[in-house]
Amino acid sequence: MTANELYVKGARIWISDPEAIWRGAELLEDYKGPGQIKVRYEDGEDSVLAIKDKNNLPHLRNPEILIGENDLTSLSYLNEPEVLYNLQVRFMDQNIIYTYCGIVLVAINPYADLPIYGNEIIQAYSGQDMGAMDPHIFAVAEEAYKKMSRFEQNQSIIVSGESGAGKTVSAKYAMRYFAMVGGSQAETQVEKRVLASNPIMEAIGNAKTTRNDNSSRFGKYIELSFNKKNEIIGAHMRTYLLEKSRVVYQASDERNYHIFYQMCASSDLPEFKKFQLMAAGDFFYTAHGGDPIINGVDDAEDLGDTRDALLLLGNYQNLGKSIDAIGYLSLKEAVYMDVCQSSH
Repeated sequence: MTANELYVKGARIWISDPEAIWRGAELLEDYKGPGQIKVRYEDGEDSVLAIKDKNNLPHLRNPEILIGENDLTSLSYLNEPEVLYNLQVRFMDQNIIYTYCGIVLVAINPYADLPIYGNEIIQAYSGQDMGAMDPHIFAVAEEAYKKMSRFEQNQSIIVSGESGAGKTVSAKYAMRYFAMVGGSQAETQVEKRVLASNPIMEAIGNAKTTRNDNSSRFGKYIELSFNKKNEIIGAHMRTYLLEKSRVVYQASDERNYHIFYQMCASSDLPEFKKFQLMAAGDFFYTAHGGDPIINGVDDAEDLGDTRDALLLLGNYQNLGKSIDAIGYLSLKEAVYMDVCQSSH
């Protein structure tokens, strides 16, 4: 259809706005070419919109019946304001964080724990086609698992997004799904060992930023291995571009890596006595950002999870040197501070 046929009186449009980003409106007259056209916003405000040429026409809105669709490719008009509005309706009005865009799963981080990742949900998605169930990270994982087992071909899931989008959690839930559906009675310990890598990597490679309390400060590639029975038998992880500068410097309202705070919160443990640890707020390396505490997070409890994971993997003793290095870094700073104070 031509622009003159689409942009007629009553047509619903989106108009960019410096504050609201996009405002819904409708045309009060037919579009007849470059010039000015009268519009009325949803709140009743009348205005005049300047149209330079056809390339400058406002985005069209979808009919109400399509609002809230679980697949963005089902929309008649797929443009920026329609994508944002559809996601907003699903998240704000329907309390749904997942939406498809073809084979891509769009996820909105709710910054809250949701009861949609239990074993019963995993069982519900197991064996189902991707389009037969509501959008979910488990549906994507099931699709990859099914294609791997049916066609015996390697599969990849790319988890991308800006800081705070929820990449770490999404990858964690995908791994949990594979561990559950690809498990066996004889190898239950293998699945536990695969999942045990999460608290370890988060302790050493994650930190609080202004946008995310548990931000991964490195990239990672996780490879899961399955046998001919499609049972998970192991995993391998490669890491990239660790933010090393965070060890000695953090921006305002940010923290160093979690492991430092976990150790300081557990300074009474026998293996940490030799480090003479103090509260995290007493060290420059852990207090530089001015916000060493994360609301709702128990660093001592998290260290327990880290230790349990290391013990399960059989790496607690092997990682002892790394833990010692972290501890002695804090001890060295404590001695340096003491010497400086004595010199004044």
